Amino acid sequence: MEGDLALRLRIFDLNCWAIRYLSKRRQERVQLIGDMVRREGFDLVLLQEVWSEQDYSDLKAKLGGHYPFSHYFRSGVIGSGLCVFSRFPILDTLLYQYSLNGYPYMLQHGDWFCGKSVGLVVIKISGIVFNVYVTHLHAEYCREKDAYLPHRLVQAWELAQFIRHTSKAADVVLLGGDLNMHPEDVGIRLLRGWTGLRDAFAEAMHFEGCEDGCTLIPDNCFTVKTELLPFPLGIRIDYILYKAISSFTVKCEELKTTTGTAPGMDIPFSDHEAVMATLHIQRQGQAVGATSSTAEPMLADVVTEARTEVGVGLRAAQRQRYSTGRMAVLALLLLLLQATAALGALAGLAAGQPFPKLSFSLLAFLAIGVLLLATGLHLFHTIEVKMLQGTEEQMRMALRALQER
Repeated sequence: MEGDLALRLRIFDLNCWAIRYLSKRRQERVQLIGDMVRREGFDLVLLQEVWSEQDYSDLKAKLGGHYPFSHYFRSGVIGSGLCVFSRFPILDTLLYQYSLNGYPYMLQHGDWFCGKSVGLVVIKISGIVFNVYVTHLHAEYCREKDAYLPHRLVQAWELAQFIRHTSKAADVVLLGGDLNMHPEDVGIRLLRGWTGLRDAFAEAMHFEGCEDGCTLIPDNCFTVKTELLPFPLGIRIDYILYKAISSFTVKCEELKTTTGTAPGMDIPFSDHEAVMATLHIQRQGQAVGATSSTAEPMLADVVTEARTEVGVGLRAAQRQRYSTGRMAVLALLLLLLQATAALGALAGLAAGQPFPKLSFSLLAFLAIGVLLLATGLHLFHTIEVKMLQGTEEQMRMALRALQER
């Protein structure tokens, strides 16, 4: 602290990769994370992929004396995985669950069951109101053929809108999390352009850690090496972003990442490297001015690019909706034909031939299964179409407003 006009804030952000029964040496790593956080004495700790509430409880018990305030965000089938630990009182919390988050039938990925969300905690330090956001967006899985790009863009847009509409009373905005996007991806440019958030890595006066700030690196024993083959240094998908809203300035004095194994151990804290930032918040004599209008043409280009990708996803969802609807209709017709044949047999129209009950029953069960599955998928893709249409319409209106300026 530096009096009542400025302060330094140390932030720790990590995707913990704590999935019960699936993550390697999960409990041991959770304990290591707790030990490091307690030892380093960060002011704010933002964690993702803490899927087990028991792991959160263990961390809370370990950190309780140093971090008396914490919050776990519950969402989806297995939880959002998001939690925050703070040395300062948490005044308020809010959770927003993204409207699109992958596909329920993609069981090998499982994002749909996680209830991916953005969590907000409001804290006040020395009279300065901080809106602190933590989030985890849908994973990419395949960069060459990214089927989830439209969903991730919808999430990035909703995240930007959520921050924009909930941060008006704040003095400083902080966002940490696994955004699953490279720094130059359209989703990151959309998020930063629409909110005015600044990248701690790009703004840091001093950096120490993995080259280019990468948070998924080949040297990590838990990463899938084949996914990083096009990127020999690794990729940067975990971020700390920030901005000042009112009469304050924020500077990133230092940014660090972990670089592999935990000190004295043979394993890292997670399959992601942690990001640690030291921010300097200074009160100014007058409010910070609005973003220069020269950035608006560039932002219009970004919104146009994002809208195009969302449109591609919309057309794909419409095709899926049509295919599953047609499959449901065919299954229903098959059931009607079977019902007609059964009624004919009961009426004695086929008395001269034995009725194949077993084959008939198996075919009926198959038709019912296909009908239920196709109907469920049709409803899901109908919702997907509506959400993509809604986002595309919002982007169209935002683009028109930017162009009118």
